Amino acid sequence: MTSSTPTVSDSPAPAGEHGLEIVSKPLDPSNSEAAPAAGSERSIRWRVMQRVDDPDPARATAQATEDLKNGANGLSLVFAGAPNAFGFGLPSNIEGLRAALADVPLQGVHLRVDVHPQSRASIDWLAQLFQEKQVNPTGVHLSFGVDPASLFVGTGQLRMSLEALEASLPQSLGGFFALSLPGVLLEADGRVYHNAGASETQELGIMLASASSYLKMFEDARQPPVYAMPHLGFATSMDQDLLSSTAKLRALRLLWARMLRDYGIEPQPVPIHAETSFRMLSARDVETNIVRTTMATFAAAVGGADSISVLPHTIPLTLPEADARRIALNTSLVQGFETSAQELISAQSDFVDSLVERYCDRGWDEYKRIEAEGGVLRSIASGTLQARIAEERNEQLKRYGTLVGSTIYPKAAERPLVLPKILQQIFNDAAITCEPLLPQRFEALANSEGGN
Repeated sequence: MTSSTPTVSDSPAPAGEHGLEIVSKPLDPSNSEAAPAAGSERSIRWRVMQRVDDPDPARATAQATEDLKNGANGLSLVFAGAPNAFGFGLPSNIEGLRAALADVPLQGVHLRVDVHPQSRASIDWLAQLFQEKQVNPTGVHLSFGVDPASLFVGTGQLRMSLEALEASLPQSLGGFFALSLPGVLLEADGRVYHNAGASETQELGIMLASASSYLKMFEDARQPPVYAMPHLGFATSMDQDLLSSTAKLRALRLLWARMLRDYGIEPQPVPIHAETSFRMLSARDVETNIVRTTMATFAAAVGGADSISVLPHTIPLTLPEADARRIALNTSLVQGFETSAQELISAQSDFVDSLVERYCDRGWDEYKRIEAEGGVLRSIASGTLQARIAEERNEQLKRYGTLVGSTIYPKAAERPLVLPKILQQIFNDAAITCEPLLPQRFEALANSEGGN
């Protein structure tokens, strides 16, 4: 795509999903419930997460310790082979985990494990590590991030057939409960679909279909689905489109309540983890990513995310170093301590409300479409879901005209691209394969860079 320099009158209004023209109205924070009491010490409502993804566990533990000292209160453990490792990640074994957390004080910290090929095994690793470090797991906020669907589509393979997987899940539930570990076990993770090009409502529908499969799992284990509530969560991606991302989060909570009512369960809160988008990032002018992640973080805060992880701005180029990680951390801290982001969680806007309603309708339609295809795992196995996402990605690229620092106002001297190879975990014993959904940066696609 050739570079151009539009004038203000040439620039279209930002367009969300399906080219919706965004005409915003001021937010009204009058009914916000999040404002701190007068004279009280300000605190951040969401958990401030930092990725632990360095392939060198010694560096990883030093980074994690520094992050916690500098304001983070949660760590996202990203192992090699995870769909959102982007070519990096901790060694996928207990030795790597033990070394990465060697110097980390775990009491009171939120630990989440991003879905990866050893997700089930990592539950046992953490249980053993807590014993070794004499940590009471009830004092640690835990999320294990198990999501068979996003693992399947993110790696393109599973170690067992769908039938064997579904038959084994109730037994796995029993094994988890026997460990007496609190926290989220099963997570409906939309990030892999978003980063491959899914629309907001496609991501919503997929997350609902995944969550529905978990409720059915409890039914298959002859447990009332209401017992699943403390152990379910969502993970989603936030991009720089503030209004669309905010609306997506708000729609997710409404759709979840609707699904629970269908199961005869009284609606109740569910933890939502938000991570800034990989697909929105530029490799040609990485400094512009700081602005993008700032907008995405604000959307996550206003949308009501319970935990937020900010991707460092240099991650399209290389393993982020200390300065990039600190900027990512401070992006969340500044918005929590120095802005009104968390006071706007209940703020009203006519446009956002109408967008939420539209996302709810279309997200529910996508969910029902996936259910009619046999559920999310079978839709993936057939390639039907991937085909719809590819079609949507192509439509979005037609509307994708301006990326500051790349398609417009490019840097005078471009830095060399040092794009990491996306390392896929290859199973020698894979029982079933599918067309994988890999992260696709829109800049790379728009400019035909040929890289991710």
